[in-house]
Amino acid sequence: MILKKNVSGFVLAVSLIAILIISQPVAASDAGTPTADMLSNAYTGKVYSPYAKRGIPERPLWGDSHLHTALSMDAGLFGNRLSPREAYRFARGEEVVSSTGQAVRLSRPLDWLVVADHSDGMGFFGDIAAGKPELMAFEQSARWIKAIEEGGDAAVQASLDLITAFSNDKMDPEMFALYSPGSKPYKNLWEKVIDDAEAFNDPGRFTAFIGFEWTSLIEGNNMHRVVMMRDGAIRARQVVPFTMTAPQGSPDPRDLWKYMANYENKTEGEVLAIAHNGNLSNGIMFPLEAQWNGTELDETYVTQRNKWEPLYEATQIKGDGEAHPFLSPDDEFADYETWDIGNLDVTVAKTNDMLAGEYAREALKRGLAIEQRLGTNPYKFGLIGATDSHTSLATAEEDNFFGKHSGYEPNPGRMSHAFMETDKGKIVGWQMVASGLAAVWATENTREAIFDAMLRKEVYGTTGPRMAVRMFGGWEFNDQDLNSRIPANTGYKKGTPMGGDLRVKPKDAPSPNFMVLALRDPIGANLDRIQIVKGWLDADGTTHEKVYDVAWSGERVLGMKGKLPAVGNTVDAATATWTNTIGAAELSTVWTDPNFDAKQKAFYYARILEIPTPRWSTYDAFRFGIDLPEGAPVSTQERAYTSPIWYTPKS
Repeated sequence: MILKKNVSGFVLAVSLIAILIISQPVAASDAGTPTADMLSNAYTGKVYSPYAKRGIPERPLWGDSHLHTALSMDAGLFGNRLSPREAYRFARGEEVVSSTGQAVRLSRPLDWLVVADHSDGMGFFGDIAAGKPELMAFEQSARWIKAIEEGGDAAVQASLDLITAFSNDKMDPEMFALYSPGSKPYKNLWEKVIDDAEAFNDPGRFTAFIGFEWTSLIEGNNMHRVVMMRDGAIRARQVVPFTMTAPQGSPDPRDLWKYMANYENKTEGEVLAIAHNGNLSNGIMFPLEAQWNGTELDETYVTQRNKWEPLYEATQIKGDGEAHPFLSPDDEFADYETWDIGNLDVTVAKTNDMLAGEYAREALKRGLAIEQRLGTNPYKFGLIGATDSHTSLATAEEDNFFGKHSGYEPNPGRMSHAFMETDKGKIVGWQMVASGLAAVWATENTREAIFDAMLRKEVYGTTGPRMAVRMFGGWEFNDQDLNSRIPANTGYKKGTPMGGDLRVKPKDAPSPNFMVLALRDPIGANLDRIQIVKGWLDADGTTHEKVYDVAWSGERVLGMKGKLPAVGNTVDAATATWTNTIGAAELSTVWTDPNFDAKQKAFYYARILEIPTPRWSTYDAFRFGIDLPEGAPVSTQERAYTSPIWYTPKS
């Protein structure tokens, strides 16, 4: 009685197994009798206590690696008045008052946070809002000051104008030089950013990272990276952030990587970058042959990107970036919160040929092909989620969503108001996504431990829920391994955790297998299913993918074409509620790849789906007593994405 597929009664089943083994005599020839090997491997601890002498991550630590405060010029123009200090207070569980005067608090504190304000023009808005006399000498800033004083739609339009000007390199260079790394005001502000992070960093309880966002834009095409430092004030004070604006900065990632290398050489510290929001890059985030400027990918590019960018932000407020239905037509869950009308400022419309350079799954596949050509996989990244909120509030829960920026904090009109609109396309307010969070399997809540876990990619992302997910890949997992309530002991002993490489294939092992376990968010929804997404490279260099349903709730059975029936939907739109009468509290399985070819490079990652729950727009409709806008979904199936595990044939 070992449950693989339907494990909604997993806890009960394990208990029954234990009772049956202990209380009933069984003949030695009975298939259910534990063998000597099974008994010797049943307990893998070093001492009697199974929780002692382990030295492995005990629980996921939850955080947001991408949050903006009033120091970011666009956030400030949109109405954000909250400093990094309020952002840290909110993240660690305190109640704060939002920029629109609303009391707000998280359901549970976060464990860590990266305040990642834009490095270009940091602090610019503060002086705009104050009407600083020096800025009245420039036409652009004088116009924006007037709009801010007017408020309302004028202020929002000024913000959009600023973004467009910055995106298209139309900022007055003399004006912008006042807020560039070479100026004394900029250095003083960076010192304040560091001071705030140091003040709120509390090792063991709450981790505040020092970081910034390098905001590379190529005519509105987004190539942003969040830069995170492992270190504290002593090292961080030796540098200032890198920008995209010349002469101090550059929009080319190669130059960012040089900055990062210089940081480590100068300070003897450590730093990493997280690429994000590829769905608004119009195809240039994950190049296959050459960068946007025609520079061909070479050994330097692939090795440097592999070194400096271990993670990818696969889901956030501006759309989910795991997969796209055009790229994955056989994946029924690929069209999730898709933003694909254009680039960041919608100055260029999206075309299908751009999509392959934007989404995580396709990038993982491209990485296999590039590795075959150039020897290194530049897209060998782990998957996380983040908010990219510009409100100073890391809100990713559907029932507590405060929007992308302060102009879209909760109010009756935010769903139907245009979020972004040009002659190329339109994004409406309800299309914002209440997403996402990053979970890190770190040994302790410190900068060092969390950073190190990110480097080894033992991380996963969710669209907001805090479900616990483990994934291990190996060659000898079996169903008996699922029966332990401490599966990580076996997982680390026999295999590789998410983010790693499969160990060398034993001669007698036909296929790799994967142990995946998921436990629902304690205050959230039950689970629908676990899927494993496989990507591989065949002999002629063509990449492929396949999504497998490997564990699910209820008594459902795969259909003739391998499709699993839907779990159902209990959402009541009128009251914005749902029930956990369907789904499972936990799911787990050991899955063996049925189509493994030892000669093919491959990757595997898990996607875990919840049962349907009310979307944030449904909560808004209920709380404000209004109708849902046309096109807005009533429910959503939130999810988690683990970092991949890679297989490389023995050369």
